Amino acid sequence: MTNFLQQTLIHRDEHFIVINKPAGLLSVPGKGDLTDCVINRLLFDEPNTLLIHRLDRDTSGILVFALNKTAQSHISKQFQNRQTDKQYHALVSGHLMGEGSVDVPVNYDPTRPPLHIAEPAYHKPALTHWQAVEQFEINNQPVTRVKLTPITGRSHQLRVHMQYLGHAIVGDELYADEQACQLMPRLCLHAEQLSFFHPVTGKKLNFFCPAPF
Repeated sequence: MTNFLQQTLIHRDEHFIVINKPAGLLSVPGKGDLTDCVINRLLFDEPNTLLIHRLDRDTSGILVFALNKTAQSHISKQFQNRQTDKQYHALVSGHLMGEGSVDVPVNYDPTRPPLHIAEPAYHKPALTHWQAVEQFEINNQPVTRVKLTPITGRSHQLRVHMQYLGHAIVGDELYADEQACQLMPRLCLHAEQLSFFHPVTGKKLNFFCPAPF
């Protein structure tokens, strides 16, 4: 087993593996020479690794990969049909209280790649539930710890939705202002919890990986 798999593995059976993706590493190869990524590192140790879903480069947390085509199809369909339960942990700028939802479509902005924008008139819905957990300060700047539950899975959805609320995610180089961006050395967004049904037994599985911030 490689050091990468040893350091990141949460669960493994003959059908799939679950890992804790580090921040700053692509899930899949990027454009040009960007070949270093999670799936390529896993393929060194486990040649049967198959992609199911992905996280943004700067987001850390739970990723599941299939080890055979049947498991890949079964679990992928759960993601497509919203049968999975996902929860993220984030630090956002400012003091946010209570809980609520952001129900605003998110669309790619071709004039400013790779940015996405909240666009109410766009035809694909995007829905995020949020819950404030704790308010505190970093370097005398107010921040809030929040739980984020995406119901849809649009690119950059959580980052855009928190910016839309006026509480961009701390350390977000794309969507936070300079002050909030510099509070932490990384994007403070972590895929903390994932539930899905086992592709063979049908048993509901729940994986938890606490945020490192």
